[in-house]
Amino acid sequence: MRIAQVAPLGESVPPPKYGGTERIVSYLTEALVEAGHDVTLYGCAGSETAANFHCCFPCTLRQLPGQPDLELIYRHVMAEVRAHSSNFDVVHFHTGWFEFAPFAQSPTPRLTTMHGRLNIPELQQRLRPHRTFPLISISDAQRSPMPDLNWVRTIYHGIPTPWAPPVAPKEKRGYLTFLGRISPEKRPDTAIEIAQKAGMPLKIAAKVDPVDQEYFDTLIRPMLSLPGIEYLGELDDYEKGRLLAGSSALLFPIDWPEPFGLAMIEAMACGTPVIAFRRGSIPEVVDEGITGFIVEDVDGAVAALDRLSTFDPHAIRATFDRRFSVARMVDDYVAVYDRLIAQTAEWPEAAYGRQA
Repeated sequence: MRIAQVAPLGESVPPPKYGGTERIVSYLTEALVEAGHDVTLYGCAGSETAANFHCCFPCTLRQLPGQPDLELIYRHVMAEVRAHSSNFDVVHFHTGWFEFAPFAQSPTPRLTTMHGRLNIPELQQRLRPHRTFPLISISDAQRSPMPDLNWVRTIYHGIPTPWAPPVAPKEKRGYLTFLGRISPEKRPDTAIEIAQKAGMPLKIAAKVDPVDQEYFDTLIRPMLSLPGIEYLGELDDYEKGRLLAGSSALLFPIDWPEPFGLAMIEAMACGTPVIAFRRGSIPEVVDEGITGFIVEDVDGAVAALDRLSTFDPHAIRATFDRRFSVARMVDDYVAVYDRLIAQTAEWPEAAYGRQA
């Protein structure tokens, strides 16, 4: 199968450290190549892949100063992809909505995986005129603000099996972990509060985006001097594996409708349980009592930490292997590609938005 993967330009593919969407695009692309498909990756300079690579932009958007004109940048990207689209059996976008208008009448089967939240009015205004564009959700909860779009399927993220093996609870190093991004919706301040109340050390491995710098400086930085709190910044994959494998639990006290939560399955892959607040995708991703506990508030999280010895790290890893492996993710996407291609061959107008 000839497949185009169109990545966002925020980070390289794969990202050197933080970058959830770009990381998933990389995992999917490399696994498709390994499975024998002819894949072309469209992304920014600095990307590394075994697929054919088409460089769409000379740097990552993160490296640009000020507020870049994203619509202008992606307009050029989509023009390049459209010019080549007849060379592919299917074009798979991860860019949000910039492709909708340019590919509204594309004869080549195409689809978009929505990676972000959908309860943003401006985004909803952009999506509504393109209700027939085939979409993949990364959780059922993600769809809830706009259930009437052309949702083809929910496909949960999958990641490669990490090098770090599961570690028995008695061999854990007695600290908690917060992993991801320093932002108000991720609530690192709540993670710190939970750790302090539980009397356990907390290691924070997270990036700070420019938009969240003031939040970090005014609220989070002063809390880093509390006893047992350690800020590690961004980590690469090897460092992240070491951190998670030694951690007693991942704290995920989010305060927003999380579309998926990649950090949770990264922890599960290392045999480490997740303590997460009941928001967004959490009930879909966490198997209660098997891979973690779903709680309602800080006190619930503190109480859950008293029950960490009940988890079997090997059962956590086995559940990860069954539900969140990269092989399962690839099989799900290939099944969708096949259906879109078959429907387009049977009825060419299907390429213009018929339900897959």
